[in-house]
Amino acid sequence: MKNFGFIKVASAIPSVKVGDVTYNLQQTELMIAQAEGKGVEIIVFPELSLTGYTCQDLFRQQLLIDAAEQAVMMLLDFTRQLDIIVIVGLPVMAGNILLNCAAVIQKGDLLGLIPKTYLPNYSEFYEKRWFASSQDLNPTDVLFAGSTIRISSQPTVFRTYTGATFGVELCEDVWAPEPPSTRLALSGADIICNLSASDELIGKHNYLCSLLSQQSARTMSGYIYSSSGFGESTQDVVYGGNALVYENGKCIAKSERFSFEPQLVISQIDYEKLRAERRNNTTFINAQRPTSLSHTLPQVRFVDCHSVEPHDFVLEREIDPTPFIPSSSNMKASCEEIFNIQVAGLAKRLVHTNCKTVVVGISGGLDSTLALLVCVKTFDKLKFPRTGIIGVTMPGFGTTDRTYNNAISLMQHLGITIKEISIKDACIQHFKDIEHDINVHDVTYENGQARERTQILMDLSNKLGGMVIGTGDLSELALGWATYNGDHMSMYAVNVSIPKTLIKYLVHYVADNEVEEACREVLVDIIDTPISPELIPADENGNIKQKTEDLVGPYILHDFFLYYVLRLGFRPDKIFVLARKAFAPGSDYVFDDATIEKWLKTFLRRFFNQQFKRSCLPDGPKVGSVSLSPRGDWRMPSDASSALWLSVAEMPKL
Repeated sequence: MKNFGFIKVASAIPSVKVGDVTYNLQQTELMIAQAEGKGVEIIVFPELSLTGYTCQDLFRQQLLIDAAEQAVMMLLDFTRQLDIIVIVGLPVMAGNILLNCAAVIQKGDLLGLIPKTYLPNYSEFYEKRWFASSQDLNPTDVLFAGSTIRISSQPTVFRTYTGATFGVELCEDVWAPEPPSTRLALSGADIICNLSASDELIGKHNYLCSLLSQQSARTMSGYIYSSSGFGESTQDVVYGGNALVYENGKCIAKSERFSFEPQLVISQIDYEKLRAERRNNTTFINAQRPTSLSHTLPQVRFVDCHSVEPHDFVLEREIDPTPFIPSSSNMKASCEEIFNIQVAGLAKRLVHTNCKTVVVGISGGLDSTLALLVCVKTFDKLKFPRTGIIGVTMPGFGTTDRTYNNAISLMQHLGITIKEISIKDACIQHFKDIEHDINVHDVTYENGQARERTQILMDLSNKLGGMVIGTGDLSELALGWATYNGDHMSMYAVNVSIPKTLIKYLVHYVADNEVEEACREVLVDIIDTPISPELIPADENGNIKQKTEDLVGPYILHDFFLYYVLRLGFRPDKIFVLARKAFAPGSDYVFDDATIEKWLKTFLRRFFNQQFKRSCLPDGPKVGSVSLSPRGDWRMPSDASSALWLSVAEMPKL
């Protein structure tokens, strides 16, 4: 069954009547049926959901305990023909002690009973009055709901038929200094299910969300949280009904708090993504060492869930088409932080080399603009005069009036030293020297211009005792869209780990926050200028003829591919499925299947074929989770074959 590493889960907040097990069972079955109909694979209910959490001393009544067991027997019968894994809460007798448990049920079988470990005994919660901890339990076999089942404090990881794994903890467990979920995650659980009953107090909800987010991030897990809602006793406290789903620290689904109606919150967790994150994180790997885990802890037990009928996979999660772009609510702060990282990186290099002069090629395009802005901010912070920034515009055969005028105007507004050096005569002489027909606009024609510009910058920096600042970005490096030993080379590359789609936002940030209005107008026009190396003569109207995205494809697609190939190591067919969802009709950017497949294959071919350019990159600051530095982030043989990746870079058969 092809699911591309996704599992569909639900957190349920049913209607509850305290002590009315029959009613609670009916409501539970209604939500199970609803979830099964929506293709949910795991559904989690609140703590003690079959009885109600707020029964208090009624938990000492044998009638209530027996009724909960009967309810489980009825649930077993109800689920006999269902594929869904159901996790409900109830009190369970084990010898002479009563335990607050989660029952894991599938296809009419009781797969496990997980007792709560940490019991609150303060303020409005006095669980120790009624329940014992799993730590008080000697491993024992109990006759429960018609079958004999082992119940103990032993951590248990359940393995689903589709390959996902999960563990269970209850409410207070996650508030402990060492939650059971940490041990479960280190033992292989992709997902943690938490059955909870947390009351509402001023400020508590935000703390709870922070706690769950941190635990999900720390354990690199999916986290399904279901907490008691309307219907629980309000004798002293109120329960808001929190249904929350997290994935590696990010909330991907949540309920409406204080709803008077039952709620079923459904989402898809990408457990393949979680496993990729864990593999790439050496801290998580080291924490899995036997010496890192207390030898006094019991060995983890693994339980296999039942097989299920194959079903068609439908990706229901929203997929961000621009994974490198910060959310709008965090845009300014994120851009400021990225810009400051670039500035700090360049500042250290200048101070270390005792250099107060930098040379930057200014084309009037986005990349060189951002590099120049970084230089200006760095010089200001170091209290160096801006005249030490040498901006060099080098008009060539393809330079248009728009980019030339923007380059000059930008440098004037920023108050740097301006130099204009045409490359035309030098290139004409060079083409004569190598016997190249200047009317043949091939790769020699283009690269000859790019290398001439780099030679000018390098030699000028030698003359002035300066440093050439590189302008190329992450997207160009991924595609190899740089002339080897041309714009590919510099003495410090400030944009080296910033993707093309992000550069526009960074320049916008500077335009809106760092410069005067006249300079802002120039920056906005640069942002709106088509991306081009301008190595081919302009059209008859003097407009840019050579547009990069017409040649190598839309950068928004390439940055999407780049993120999932490098950050998570996904298969191309999974990336195709994600892209199809991200760029579907109705989204801000729409591409059909054929277009996605075409540029995905282009990306993979170029990414593999152009590795030799990345193997000798100059230094530059890493600003995000994806970088192509050959020294620390991406090490790949220059002669690796792309055949395997290209063989699955198409719409998969679901």
